[in-house]
Amino acid sequence: MLGILFLPFPALGSQPGSGCDSEATLQAVDATCWEPRDQPEDLLESVNDRPTYELVPACGSGGEYVCYEPVPCAEGEEIGDLYDVLADGELVGQTCVTESDPEDPTVTPPMVVAAFRQLEWPASELVVQPPGGRTLVNFATNFYTENSEPSRQTVTLLGQQVVIEATPETYTWNFGDGQSDATRSPGAAYPALTVTHDYTRAERFRPSLDTTYAGRYRVNGGPWVTIPATHTVPGVAESLRVIEARPVLTGNYR
Repeated sequence: MLGILFLPFPALGSQPGSGCDSEATLQAVDATCWEPRDQPEDLLESVNDRPTYELVPACGSGGEYVCYEPVPCAEGEEIGDLYDVLADGELVGQTCVTESDPEDPTVTPPMVVAAFRQLEWPASELVVQPPGGRTLVNFATNFYTENSEPSRQTVTLLGQQVVIEATPETYTWNFGDGQSDATRSPGAAYPALTVTHDYTRAERFRPSLDTTYAGRYRVNGGPWVTIPATHTVPGVAESLRVIEARPVLTGNYR
């Protein structure tokens, strides 16, 4: 249940014959005021100017939507998480939310998208063949990565446990010479040659691999829900020297 919350409201609510009711839920804190009919019209209009209240987790560490370490609190004999009360974005108080609260918090897709993009997901390690940082002009240089499996992380959103899973969906191969290619395949080691590129000149290049993740999430062990967005993680550029090969005769030929 929510703890007792005392919030400052305009002096209008303390006029004789008038009053204010406040109600706090996990999604919002609202105040409803009423006035006698004989009050001046401009005074009644001020009721509609009241601030917008909201609850956000008071976190030991974390961002706007991602709470890694919720601050514990106690309401009677119950243990819960501490929430900040904001009025138009300004902190005006705090309240304790426990598991017995009658209204479950709603984890919305936009909150999950924000968490999905705040979290760190693996950057794909680019493997180039031939190895050793050298290849040949007009040669099918092979590229691949071993990053193809889903990754999972667990965060707390609005006091609830949310598991977020990210799966590589698209690989963007930046070959360093102005050319690129996008595939759903992570490539493969020789001799498969799934993703290759022919360099047309001898030079030093810095190819890299960007990975676009698709995601899904589940709240408190519930069903999986698709995240309505993707997230791209840029890769680290590798050094690659492209050289020309010249045929050389060896041995005695007659």
